[in-house]
Parts: sequence; structure tokens; C-alpha cells
Amino acid sequence: MVSVISLIIIIFLSIIVTRIATIALMHTGLSKQSSRFQARSAFTGVGYTTGEAENIVQHPVRRKIVMLLMLLGNAGVISAIASLLLAFIGENEDDIAMIYKLLILLGGIVSLWIFASSDLIDNWMSRVVGRMLKKFTDLNVSDYDGLLRLSGDYEISELLVEQEDWMADKRLKDLSLREEGINVLGVNRKKGKFIGTPTGETKVRAGDKLVLYGRKSGLKNLDTRKKGIHGNIEHKKTINEHRAIEQRENEEDELESQPQVLVKKEEKV
Repeated sequence: MVSVISLIIIIFLSIIVTRIATIALMHTGLSKQSSRFQARSAFTGVGYTTGEAENIVQHPVRRKIVMLLMLLGNAGVISAIASLLLAFIGENEDDIAMIYKLLILLGGIVSLWIFASSDLIDNWMSRVVGRMLKKFTDLNVSDYDGLLRLSGDYEISELLVEQEDWMADKRLKDLSLREEGINVLGVNRKKGKFIGTPTGETKVRAGDKLVLYGRKSGLKNLDTRKKGIHGNIEHKKTINEHRAIEQRENEEDELESQPQVLVKKEEKV
């Protein structure tokens, strides 16, 4: 029974470690999804793709976080395997005791899964870890999701430009993406070249990866748009849709800003 409890505790600590590492990586500028994947990959020793590995290796703070995760992961995985073997192989017990152990283990794993998937716990841990990082480290703990309002229909996305895409071989000012409600934050070019805050004269080439900020629907539409008349028609259609949304939001904002006047009805005598 002690070995089963030890295994549950090891899994619980592993979840805590990877959750803290995820939050720390997010504070270095990585997205939540990428941070979670990198943390779990490093902790389990599974590995990840070359492009994502470069993002870690080239950043000194991320590199330290991942190195610490690898060290803790090696110890955690070995301890978990040893506890599992001791729980079901190392002791001579009858079938009822084995079933009892298995039920406790399954119940513990389900509880930990619920704990790991809880948004409430995630938000609470983010606040606590953020305060600790700010107090005890020099890590920039800006909340990028909060700063960029990455909620609702807004997100940051990376879009690979192919030769047949509508954007290929055009300057940014000719694309008029801002009229669609999309901002180009940067351009990742081949051989590791990065263009931050590109100007209107920056030409989009096939093979570029554009870092874009805008509505999910607009980014998805842009990703599937191809060259030709249909692409131009889709561009104009998206501009009109964005203007309509912008006008509606402005009208709602005006209504909310107007002082509400209470009108008293005259009582009939």
C-alpha cells in the first residue's frame, strides 16, 4: 500500500513541476500550448522538433528551465517505475488486496487528472507562481495573454506562406491586412532571420512564417486564401465584414459611455 501511495505522490509532484515550468516558460514569451508541450516533453525526455528546440536553446532562461526539468524528470520517471513495480510485483498478496490496490491507484490517477485539467487551479497557480518569479528571480513576468487580450476571438498565430498563397510576393502595404483587422508582428525568414515590426515595404516571400495577431476567423480565412480573383474577392469581403464588426462595437461602446437618464413618469391625478 505504501508503494501505491508513493506512486500517486510522485505523479502529483510531477504534475506540479510541469505546471510551474509551463507558467515560467509562458512568462518568457512562449504560448500556453507551446509551453505546456515543451515542459512535458523535457520532463518525460520524449524530445521535440528541431524548430521548437531552437526556440529553447537560443533563449538562456528557457534553456535553464528545460535543463532543470530534464534533471527532475529523470529522477521522477525512475522513481515512478520503481514504485509501480514494488506495488504489484514486490509483494505476495491475494487477489482481493491486488484489486484494492488497483482501485486506489486508478482513483488517485483520475483525481490527479481532474486536478491537472482544472482551469480554476491553473489560474490560481499562475498568479502564485507569477508572484514568486517576480519576487525571487529576474525573469520578466509580464502576462502576455493579458497584454494582448488573447481571449474570445483574438489570438496570435504563425502562418507559413506558400507560393500559391494570396499573400506571396506582395508588400505588406499592398495586402492591407490591417483593414481586415490583422496585424503583422514579425516575419520569420529562412536561415533564422527575423524581421520584427515589419514596415509596409516588407515583401512577403514564399517560405516566410508570419507572426499575426487578430481574430481567429480572420486568421483562418487568410490561411486558406489563394492567389487569383477569388482571393481578391475574399479580401474585400473580409474587409467589409471587419468594418461592420468595428462599427457595431463602436456603437455599443458609445451607448455604454452615454450617461443614463432616469425618466420619471408623471402620475395621473
